[in-house]
Amino acid sequence: MFRSHILVCGGTGCTSGNSMKIYDALVERIKKEGLENEVHVTKTGCFGLCALGPIMIVYPEGAFYSQVKVEDVDEIVNEHIIKGRIVTRLLYKETVDEGGNIKALNDTNFYKKQHRVALRNCGVINPEKIEEYIAYDGYEALGKVLTEMTPQDVIDVISKSGLRGRGGAGFSTGMKWQFTCEAQSDDGVKYVCCNADEGDPGAFMDRSILEGDPHAVIEAMAIAAYAIGADQGYIYVRAEYPIAVQRLTIAIKQAREYGLLGKNIFNSGFNFDLDIRLGAGAFVCGEETALMTSIEGHRGEPRPRPPFPAVKGLFGKPTILNNVETYANVPQIILKGADWFASMGTEKSRGTKVFALGGKIHNTGLVEIPMGTTMREIIYDIGGGCPNGKKFKAAQTGGPSGGCIPAHLIDTPIDYDNLIAIGSMMGSGGLIVMDEDNCMVDIAKFFLEFTVDESCGKCTACRIGTKRLYEMLCKVTDGTATMEDLDKMEELCYYIKENSLCGLGQTAPNPVLSTLHYFRDEYEAHVRDKTCPAGVCKKLLKYKIVADKCKGCTLCARNCPVGAISGTVKEPHVIDTSKCIKCGVCMEKCRFGAIIKA
Repeated sequence: MFRSHILVCGGTGCTSGNSMKIYDALVERIKKEGLENEVHVTKTGCFGLCALGPIMIVYPEGAFYSQVKVEDVDEIVNEHIIKGRIVTRLLYKETVDEGGNIKALNDTNFYKKQHRVALRNCGVINPEKIEEYIAYDGYEALGKVLTEMTPQDVIDVISKSGLRGRGGAGFSTGMKWQFTCEAQSDDGVKYVCCNADEGDPGAFMDRSILEGDPHAVIEAMAIAAYAIGADQGYIYVRAEYPIAVQRLTIAIKQAREYGLLGKNIFNSGFNFDLDIRLGAGAFVCGEETALMTSIEGHRGEPRPRPPFPAVKGLFGKPTILNNVETYANVPQIILKGADWFASMGTEKSRGTKVFALGGKIHNTGLVEIPMGTTMREIIYDIGGGCPNGKKFKAAQTGGPSGGCIPAHLIDTPIDYDNLIAIGSMMGSGGLIVMDEDNCMVDIAKFFLEFTVDESCGKCTACRIGTKRLYEMLCKVTDGTATMEDLDKMEELCYYIKENSLCGLGQTAPNPVLSTLHYFRDEYEAHVRDKTCPAGVCKKLLKYKIVADKCKGCTLCARNCPVGAISGTVKEPHVIDTSKCIKCGVCMEKCRFGAIIKA
């Protein structure tokens, strides 16, 4: 037994802040002090509060150290581990009460409204040790399924739970499994696939689960394979996720060594094995038929449906495909029952949902909340609101396929149907927060540019339509569009939605449509007044020096890269707008707030 456990976040966010160097330094220092039999140092997956990384938690005290540096290691070991004195300057302030006592993480604003199911082991176990997963009921659900349940029993439990696909479409998981179970192939071969090709800008839910709890996905895929009668599975993960790929590779190897993958699992006669397939980062390969085409070794392009993958999927065989988060819920549903899972969430959207909070918000990171939680609770209670006292303006859900939710709809309960009703969608779970300094036309342009680049080009509506739509948006931000162009944009949006082959093209216009609907005044300001209300669109900006505030320090003139500012010392300066390239350097350098955007 160890007297102290030190958990160091090994997720991508903290790793980029040198958390693994901190881990190595801790291990070395603990060994140097001869405490390796008393103090256990381990790396985990993501704790969720990425804004405070690198993160370290020391138990049994529960001291939550944030923004730790390698040079802090000696102080933590000397003071906390050896002398028992917590290093208060490094503590996450919300974990300390008024009396200076350590509060449980679940009592902090960021965590207290969360309910972790898919993320239950992230930040808790070492993802590279199967023994730790097993200690937290790992593979118990698979054992139960193989020894106590029929395939139909499994499907019935998943169906009754109300679990819907967490990849965006929200299709019933139980129904998908049922269709695939009933489908037949000539040789009886079926496949189970996992979509880990998380491509939405700002989304990192699936990556974090794979990095922090890869065995949960492996166990769930084995359960799914038993339910439909498959013996082979593939995890399609993008190569840009090296930590996730490494830990998945380790986990699959360990599961095979323990007899939890391979032949005759649990002496049940059931055979199942898994392989990893790396994706090159094509956004379109998040679409199920394009993903399967890529696994087969072909260019990732979608196929017309029907036939659906449940009937004719990978290599032409019946196939189920779910994303990482969907699978991560399955073992707990089997162990705790359908009613337990269905007790969370709303009537039509059961359970919890993981969101990646990003953008203009204090607490960027990973959160898991019950379906039906309002946007206000996520942004203000959990996320801590917008920094610098800025006013919340909108939130983008669903990435390039979703829409922008305006501030007046902030009390909308988040579930699949509510988001679609207000012009957005759940997507895989990215949630980008925007404040008053964001231009909504520019936001729509950003997401559409991404979609244009990621279109596979197979169908005309998407290949050409999104490009023309992007060009129209450029006219708006350049100040050359007309009011008729706005009507043409909206018409083109509906054409693209109705005629595209796959979900990429069918949802590509959503950011444009939602911003046109909720922020039309901004579009009209760009067109009619030739101004960008948020001061973002460069071609509509003019920088001006306020004479009363200018001290004539010449700092702006000395830093202007094109010599557009003139004036004498201690006299107000002037900007020549014909020379100005609107780089904003002058505004950054001015110490007196004398330069404004006009």
